[in-house]
Amino acid sequence: MTTGHHRQGEVVAGTADEGTTRMSGPAPTSGLSRRQLLGGSAALGAAAWLLRGTIGPDSAQAATPVPPALPAGTELYQRVFQNWSGEIRTDQLWTCAPRTPEEVPALADWAHANGWRLRATGYRHTWAPLTVAAGTPESARILLVDTSRYLTAISVDSPTTVRVQTGATMEALLTHLAGRGLGLTACPAPGELTVGGVLAIGGHGTAVPAAGEVRPEGHGYGSVSNQVVRLTAVVLDPATGRYTLRSFGRSEADSAAFLVHLGRAFLTEVVLRAGADRPLRCVSRLDIPASELFARPSGAPGSGTGTGTGTGTGAGTGDGGLGGVLGGVLGGVLGGVLGGGGGPRTLADFVERDGRVEAIWFAYTEYPWLKTWSVTPNKPLASLSVDHPYNYPFSDSIPEPVARLAGDIITGAWGSAPLFGQLQYLVAKVALTGDLTDLLLSGDLLRQLLSGEVLTHLLAGGLRSDLWGPSRTLLQYIRPTTLRVTANGYAILTKRADLQWVVSEFAAYYRELLASYQARGEFPVNGAVEIRVTGLDDPASCGVPGARPPLLSALRPRADRPEWDTAVWLDVLAFPGTPGLERFARELEQWLLRTFDGTRAGLRVEWSKGWAYTADAAWSDPDLLGRVIPDSLRAGGGPGWDEAVAVLDRHDPHRVFGNPFLDGLLK
Repeated sequence: MTTGHHRQGEVVAGTADEGTTRMSGPAPTSGLSRRQLLGGSAALGAAAWLLRGTIGPDSAQAATPVPPALPAGTELYQRVFQNWSGEIRTDQLWTCAPRTPEEVPALADWAHANGWRLRATGYRHTWAPLTVAAGTPESARILLVDTSRYLTAISVDSPTTVRVQTGATMEALLTHLAGRGLGLTACPAPGELTVGGVLAIGGHGTAVPAAGEVRPEGHGYGSVSNQVVRLTAVVLDPATGRYTLRSFGRSEADSAAFLVHLGRAFLTEVVLRAGADRPLRCVSRLDIPASELFARPSGAPGSGTGTGTGTGTGAGTGDGGLGGVLGGVLGGVLGGVLGGGGGPRTLADFVERDGRVEAIWFAYTEYPWLKTWSVTPNKPLASLSVDHPYNYPFSDSIPEPVARLAGDIITGAWGSAPLFGQLQYLVAKVALTGDLTDLLLSGDLLRQLLSGEVLTHLLAGGLRSDLWGPSRTLLQYIRPTTLRVTANGYAILTKRADLQWVVSEFAAYYRELLASYQARGEFPVNGAVEIRVTGLDDPASCGVPGARPPLLSALRPRADRPEWDTAVWLDVLAFPGTPGLERFARELEQWLLRTFDGTRAGLRVEWSKGWAYTADAAWSDPDLLGRVIPDSLRAGGGPGWDEAVAVLDRHDPHRVFGNPFLDGLLK
């Protein structure tokens, strides 16, 4: 299922070698069932998402000469770099795995002396070309530095802080914190992301204070980067002309440039602030139509007419008519049992009540999957208690019908997107709630796809619509086995009172744009819209006097807009290669820029996702790259884009930590 891909750094799903063909034998299956293997081969095989194996420097298959005069003891091999969605794929590139932080400055000295560049890499769960560009040739003087092999230590720093090396996974970090009774308010949903990758792009979750909620000590509602107390970076020592490890306290002005650096720096270790863990209750529901959940605020023009025409988007999907009515009635009853069944049901209402929301709106469907998390110290009677993360097996272990239809779409059946959206919706609804109403009233093809055997499989683990447990068990819910899609990403900064206006304007235009493409026989979206809401980066969260927010964070507050205290995150997901996707994304991006132009709300890009679209490609529009994006982090005055670029250049004047894309962006 195409869900929950939070932003996430320069990092690929799986362990360091998952998905590669090892020279010594077949790749492990990690205990996958035959159904999972069938599903994986159908979807992934159709997209040819395969990685070449690793090759040592002495192998006859080594493509290029070994980099000369590397520091003694460097563990060296060649490997293809392929990102999460498969859109970025390179030739075999030389890669090393330092065993200690001290090896990295020596590598940087070597790179400077020999005209090479270093690129930190981990699990590569990213979309943007911040590590390397697609098609990077084997002749490029680039050395990938894999932090996930050895730079993974985690230890106690103080009763409320943790010292973690940047190659450690977020799952390992949260597990360590939980063992000490600590936690984070929010974080990216995938667990197999390196800490360094999450920090590099300002990774986030979804959380703002609920009504009456006071921020507890050690917690924050912005990015993970904003929780950093100290960091260690590889920088040039101007006195010696050599690279060295240097620690920056959060009160040091320069630290603000390193907290979100887009791959323009190399951090080896950070100290993070955390707070006492707060158990969460996570409730899922699929009974609220998008026209209600994303309705215009009361009193706004057109507030009584829904969020858009929706022309054609529900055709043939079973969203309307008797099925929709019965599904809505039964869903409403379930919603009442689960909490929040009565009263207003807009997204802003749920944010006000619980503070933590995520809406996943499958393409060409009417009922989004709404998840809400609420701080709940004691287990509610109706909730299922969980003690481990990844509690949506239907999303992580793709059911065979979903994988088969995904494979059909990827190989050319693009017009099946409405059917695919409805199939994903039905799988989620059945697995979460056990409600078969919409399935029974759907078309024959959907009933055939979701046969008795599949339904038994979906329901085997019990219903998952109401979960309770330690925060880490509910904050991390995406495994690498989920469908691999591409995504654009934006943060809309606004005041809390305008949250519903933002989502309603977006939903109305998205419906209209999707319908116009469908009317022409085009289906550029086959995944989902994902909407989350966070606070901004308040430096008080880290507990260090004099701290400043991360300069390049999409969540850095604007000094001239103190009332803007909220960010609405918008993503649209689709399979790579979908015809018309880039053109659709460009039209949407241009509308976002016109609508959230700094008057009532402002737009920033989500660094790890897709942005700067032309009609043919992401990360390509020269005006966005050269003016719009830098200006979005200059607006409001005070330190921002230009200071960050200057600080990073001063500490790495040779741009050892960089690539041509970043050279053009960060200037």
